[in-house]
Amino acid sequence: MDLNKISSPSFLKNLNKKELEQLANEIRTFLIEKCSVTGGHIGPNLGVVELTIMLHKMFDSPKDKFLWDVGHQAYVHKILTGRASQFDTLRQFKGLCGFPKLVESEHDEWETGHSSTSLSAAMGMAAARDIKNERNFVVPIIGDGALTGGMALEALNHIGHAKTNMIVILNDNEMSIAPNVGALHNVLGRLRTAKEYSKAKEELESLINKIPVLGGKLASTAERLKDSLKYLVVSGVFFEELGFKYLGPIDGHDFEALETTLSYAKKVKGPVLVHVITKKGKGYKPAEDDTIGNWHGTGPYKMETGAFVKSETKGPAWSSLIAETVRKVSHEDERIVTITPAMPVGSKLQGIQQDFPKRFFDVGIAEQHAATMAAGLATQKMKPFLAIYSTFLQRAYDQVLHDIARPNLNVFIGIDRAGLVGADGETHQGVFDIAFLRHMPNMTIMMPKDENEGQHMVKTAIDYDGGPIALRYPRGNGLGVQMDEELMSLPIGSWEVLREGKHAAILTFGTTIPMAMEAANILAQQGIEVEVVNARFIKPMDEDMLHRILTNHMPVLTIEEAVLQGGFGSGVLEFAHDHGYLNALIDRMGIPDQFIEHGNVDQLLAEIHMTAEDTVARMHVLLQQKQQVGLNK
Repeated sequence: MDLNKISSPSFLKNLNKKELEQLANEIRTFLIEKCSVTGGHIGPNLGVVELTIMLHKMFDSPKDKFLWDVGHQAYVHKILTGRASQFDTLRQFKGLCGFPKLVESEHDEWETGHSSTSLSAAMGMAAARDIKNERNFVVPIIGDGALTGGMALEALNHIGHAKTNMIVILNDNEMSIAPNVGALHNVLGRLRTAKEYSKAKEELESLINKIPVLGGKLASTAERLKDSLKYLVVSGVFFEELGFKYLGPIDGHDFEALETTLSYAKKVKGPVLVHVITKKGKGYKPAEDDTIGNWHGTGPYKMETGAFVKSETKGPAWSSLIAETVRKVSHEDERIVTITPAMPVGSKLQGIQQDFPKRFFDVGIAEQHAATMAAGLATQKMKPFLAIYSTFLQRAYDQVLHDIARPNLNVFIGIDRAGLVGADGETHQGVFDIAFLRHMPNMTIMMPKDENEGQHMVKTAIDYDGGPIALRYPRGNGLGVQMDEELMSLPIGSWEVLREGKHAAILTFGTTIPMAMEAANILAQQGIEVEVVNARFIKPMDEDMLHRILTNHMPVLTIEEAVLQGGFGSGVLEFAHDHGYLNALIDRMGIPDQFIEHGNVDQLLAEIHMTAEDTVARMHVLLQQKQQVGLNK
């Protein structure tokens, strides 16, 4: 079959088992080939091929609503809904999104890149359906990893209580990004081994119904007997206690089992959960053999061998650098405890986990819990290192504000993937953390210009006992600078001048420093000497340096790879206002008031006019404004 010619999933209705199996093989081959060039979430999608095919065969999208939790397993869904021809552009600039996207297709009912949201959204859609007296199925598809998120459990509780008509597909592959953790994961493990439970329960119920009931005594005994069987075969049937009809577990790669179970699920009144066992990476041996999550999401790879295509880099990966520095210091400081919300692989924490198993906690997809656990550790004079992606830290805002910042606890927050991340797009761009952290009292925020300064900032954070301190570091690799052997703490709130200048000043930090230096070099060739400042402490700022710059009436351009609203540049404006520099010329360059889609970071920066050339142009405007002010005087 030519997958590029698929325009809608309706063709599946007439396919027999042999044809479905052939289609599944063709889709797997297609995905392995396309993702080897573009990269992407190849492991999760290879695991849901049969499941996705059968969902589209048994239901009628878009009338029936599919909600893909996290969304990184929706590639097969995209193929079956007419987007195969766009897969060469997957996760590329202006191309096909790596997650469900409302504007891409009427079949994409729910946009998501964060886990554990599908059940709550499904409850909203089902409630709307019932209010409007419509008839359709609402089908959230959630993984066993995402099910450990607190929001998913809140939704399960509500759905079961309300007895809402809904079919929840639990796609159980025993992994999310990294191996799953937690008691709920263990419950699912027991359920996987209890395939005969439903059959035995039905046979028991049939037998009891044939026995005459005398005075209700036998009936109550029968209920206890059924409960005893339930707890004997499956210790604590979690979902049925929440009010769901539990079906499974079934083989998620068996078309007949899927068809039989989904057919029955469609007839059930109230909420039903279909427990489907799948193999992540199925059909591609390198992905199938992955036990730690390397094939969850990848860059390009060699299709024949599975070897990853490595880009040319000068320095170490930022995640590895920060993690290894923490590991090094942890050998000397027994207070340090590392916490991650399900990202030991992404944040390169395996070395810490191996060296300090008693001081390492992967809490699962539970960012709020991770933050408040860190706070609890800090109350006991420990030094927690919370390693968390910027985009996931958003989910723990209240815990950082209420549980960490308010009591001024010494928690070290390592903000991984700070700034633009590229191919994962809108849901993962780490551009909001400065704005939502900067306004918190007691919070210190810093970002290094290179990996050498980065390792010193780790030391700074460990030594700091003045409250919470956040270290931002980007995705990708360092610059390849020479590394100091001895770590040292930096003075809190101190900036450094990287280039002297008398006509104007650029204040920036982190990944935008090279761009600022390039712009300064261009301006120097034009006879304009611009001071470039490494504003490495975003909060608190270097007030002495700001007073010097503003007292000398130097125009200021702030640059940040973060949102402008409430960001670093806003802080400079506030400083100028609060200290009476009412005529100061200050311009801000950063992420505008919009969500930034997927693409190469350089392409994204160019589109929002954040390049060296744009910096030069903005500086010329500032200097012209200064000249006009001088003439008007």
